[in-house]
Amino acid sequence: MNIPKPLHEHINTAFPANVCLVGVALADGYAQISPRGSTMVYDDEHLALWERGKGSTNAQLHDGTKVTVFLRKPALRESGLLPKGGIARFYGIAKVHKSGPAYDKVWERLVTPEKERDPQKKGYAVLIRVERAEDLDGQPLKL
Repeated sequence: MNIPKPLHEHINTAFPANVCLVGVALADGYAQISPRGSTMVYDDEHLALWERGKGSTNAQLHDGTKVTVFLRKPALRESGLLPKGGIARFYGIAKVHKSGPAYDKVWERLVTPEKERDPQKKGYAVLIRVERAEDLDGQPLKL
């Protein structure tokens, strides 16, 4: 699944006004939804984020975790790019990178405020291989 090119810039610049929400399932079945200002397009098939948290989302992120990324940017509704609420949902599988090229690339591309929140670089990169991308109605994104 490719991430639609017209959305790359909007995902990469979502911080701070339209921060993407990241969801994972907790052991009790509830969804844990957390804002992630570090969300970015890694390449045409992967979203990425820098995980520096210490809460339940962090505890659930490991290789193979199913992840939902929710983008809402009202201006995209107004422009007609995402007419259904300015919303896109991405569903994918996580892979954790605690060192190596992906780790370095995500850190390098990370927005400055997120880097400042992890000055000792204790976090790690998470790549999310996108399997589905849908609009608010659950229809595949066709941009």
